[in-house]
Amino acid sequence: MDYIFEGFKQALYLLFNADGSVISAIKTTLLSSSVSIFLALIVGFPLGFALGFFQFKCKNFIKLIVDTSLSFPTVAVGLILYALISSRGPLGEFALLFTIKALILGQFILALPIIIALFSNLIENMNVKHFLLIKSFHLSPIKLILTILYELRFALVSIVALAYGRIVAEVGVAMIVGGNIKYDTRTITTAISLETNKGEFASGIALALVLIFIAFCLNFIIHKLKRIK
Repeated sequence: MDYIFEGFKQALYLLFNADGSVISAIKTTLLSSSVSIFLALIVGFPLGFALGFFQFKCKNFIKLIVDTSLSFPTVAVGLILYALISSRGPLGEFALLFTIKALILGQFILALPIIIALFSNLIENMNVKHFLLIKSFHLSPIKLILTILYELRFALVSIVALAYGRIVAEVGVAMIVGGNIKYDTRTITTAISLETNKGEFASGIALALVLIFIAFCLNFIIHKLKRIK
C-alpha cells in the first residue's frame, strides 16, 4: 500500500507546483472539449429540436441512426476519422491529423449525437398541457422556440453536462487522431494511459484527480440547478 500513498503524495506535489506536463494536458483537455461542446450545441440543438418537434418522412429512421451512433465505440470513431483526415484521406490536404483541430473534430462527432438524441427526446416528452399553454400565447415561431428552450433550461444543462463528461473522459479518439503529443495534443485521459504504462504513477494520479474534480463540478452544477428548479 505504501506505493499508493507515495503516489498520491507525489501527485499532490505535481499539482501544487504546476508541473509543466500535467498543466499542459489539463489546458489541452479544457480547450478542445470546451470548443467541441460549443460547436456541438450550435449544431445539435436546432437538429434535436427539429427531430423532436416536427413530424416528417423518415423521422423514425433518422432517430434510429442517431440513437445507434450513441453506442459507437470511440476507437471506431477515431479510426474512421483517421482514415478521412490522414494524408491519403479525402481531407488530407487540410493537415488536421495530430493537431488540436483533429481533437476538436473528433470530440464534436462524439458529442453531437448525444445532444441531438437527448434533446429530441426531451422535446417529444414535454408535458402536453405545458406546451399547449405556451402555444396559447400565439407567439411567433422564434419566440415559441426560445420560450420552450427557456422552460426546459434545467434539463438542457443536464444534457450539456452529460455530453461534456463523455468527451472529457474519452480516450480512443484523442489517442488516434491527436497522437498524444506531449505539450501539444496530449489530453488528461491519454496522459493517464501513457504515464501509467510508463510506471509514472504519480502523474497518472494527479491527472485522474483533476478528471474526478471536473466530473464533481459538472454534477454539482446539475444538483444545484435541480434544487433551484
